[in-house]
Amino acid sequence: MRRVVVTGMGIVCPLGMGVGPVWRRLLAGQSGIGAITAFNSDGLPCRIAGQVPSGIWSDLPRPDGNGPGRGNRVGRLALIAARHAVEDAGWRPRDEAAQDAAGVSIGSGCGGLEAIHEGAQRWHPAAEEHGMAHVLPGAMIHQLATDVAQAFGLHGPRRAVSTACSSGAHAIGDAARLVALGDADVMLAGGAEAAVCELGIAGFAAARALSSAFNDAPGRASRPWDRDRDGFVMGEGAGMLLLEEREHARRRGARIYAELSGYGMSGDAHHVTAPAEGHAGAWRAMRNALRDAGATVEEVGYINAHGTSTPLGDDLELDAVERLFGPAAQGLAMSSTKSATGHMLGAAGAAEAIFSVLAIHEGVVPPTLNLDAPSRRSVIDRVAWCAQERPVRAALSNSFGFGGTNASILFRAA
Repeated sequence: MRRVVVTGMGIVCPLGMGVGPVWRRLLAGQSGIGAITAFNSDGLPCRIAGQVPSGIWSDLPRPDGNGPGRGNRVGRLALIAARHAVEDAGWRPRDEAAQDAAGVSIGSGCGGLEAIHEGAQRWHPAAEEHGMAHVLPGAMIHQLATDVAQAFGLHGPRRAVSTACSSGAHAIGDAARLVALGDADVMLAGGAEAAVCELGIAGFAAARALSSAFNDAPGRASRPWDRDRDGFVMGEGAGMLLLEEREHARRRGARIYAELSGYGMSGDAHHVTAPAEGHAGAWRAMRNALRDAGATVEEVGYINAHGTSTPLGDDLELDAVERLFGPAAQGLAMSSTKSATGHMLGAAGAAEAIFSVLAIHEGVVPPTLNLDAPSRRSVIDRVAWCAQERPVRAALSNSFGFGGTNASILFRAA
């Protein structure tokens, strides 16, 4: 199996645009969560979200109706994150052979949810005359990968992944496997989501998944492991990583951030939303990632937790980590960056993979905001409020989706 490394990263999220600015805000303990401005949320039990800052939209590409992105929000987010990752890596395919050896893998839980909602509202028998022709193509999750491939001329493998909140992580792990197996030399991989719309918020609120107790204090609403947590806060954004076969990266003199060494998957087969008892699925996914990497628990210094701020899920994930790591949990740091960004659904695993890579590359782990009174004790350092400088040889990034679809990715120092 060939070795896979990360040579470029791009992100757009509630903390801003670009890896540098977002990372600095994250380490400074700033929150990207505020009152919903995308639509009138009056009357909904949840009126807050992690939204991409309004000023950024004017800088995002707005292709015409026939070009990449088709003008929809999720497509535009995917394209700008991909462009940042390509520029960060200093790579573009220079000839047909390079195009054929480069592909795209993008995950999304909801895809063009806003386009579906708007299309349904304006549908009528003469819809063709009112811009309906592009509603379904623009809403398809596969269109995200198609648009990115078209934008950069990538003719290699193309993957679209939809596994709820683990979509971005699965897209990255699947892409790494394609590179490792020799199906591609380069893969642009990540996730995108733009579900902060009336249908998205109303739907998750109806499922009683969203926080509703902090509408007057948005920055305090996402509080993983805290005893006052009452649900997750919706976020939006996109994260993309450029994955390369290691020797391919070395030959062109690329900067290598980290190596993607392990990828673990599992399924609960248990419930439509709740994880299995003891979060056995999370335990298996993490175990499988370690086994795939040939790594021991002692090597792992940091875990970017799924940590959504739900009453049930947070402590079950903590239980699973403690069970897997045993005595090694004593020296482990684990934080949930969703406390700052909200839960970006299918894009979460991609953004959090970037944060895990940066923890290794920069030697600092990001904090968990709003962890004032943990709902239960643990020997694991959950990095409350303040970032910590510490050497990290290996990091796990966890993503666990509704229906019990689980992914863990293990990164190592290059």
